Amino acid sequence: MKKIYPDSKVEIQGFAAKFYDNLLNFVTLGGYSIFIKKAIKSININPNDKIIDFGAGTGRNALLMNKYLSEKGEIFGLEISELMISQFKSKTKNYKNISVINQRIDQLFKLEKKYDKVFISFVLHGFPFEIQKNIIQNAFNALKENGEFIILDFNEFFADKTPLYFRIPFKIIECKYAFEYVERDWKRILFEFGFDDFKEKLFLKKHIRLLKAKKR
Repeated sequence: MKKIYPDSKVEIQGFAAKFYDNLLNFVTLGGYSIFIKKAIKSININPNDKIIDFGAGTGRNALLMNKYLSEKGEIFGLEISELMISQFKSKTKNYKNISVINQRIDQLFKLEKKYDKVFISFVLHGFPFEIQKNIIQNAFNALKENGEFIILDFNEFFADKTPLYFRIPFKIIECKYAFEYVERDWKRILFEFGFDDFKEKLFLKKHIRLLKAKKR
């Protein structure tokens, strides 16, 4: 599959897609596993929530979210990597309330069903700004009235003013879109799209943020 955004690092393919979870655990020395469990717990998922997962990856997050759902709850993943979709289906095969389809989130689409929550984890920062707007609009369209758009991603900061322990890996690992992402006022942007009632939880010395915005 040819990458649409050559400067992006969120279109994961090949070896990285096949061993994504293991690589993530390895480079963080197991820290990511602990972090993502805390982050998803802080979403405050309701037992009957219908959740749509943008950029659902291997199903790791879906399984963590599903721990907080009853049999009436549901998780619907959108993913473009066939390697990741295959892993997602394998991991969630015993759960009838979890599913995934091949769907680009960067292109405008509409679904017949409306959801209580849209979750997106470390994906939004990897696109050009105009494409990020498409993703936000897709989230708005997919949500019920008063539904929540939940973004787990980098917080707002100036990269050159962050501590060396964060600045160096950020500059090495991340794409140019991430540097633009962290300097934008996302609450203001989301408000312009029809979201408000913002709530946030910060991680990694305030460099990572779980931002919840309600569709008004």
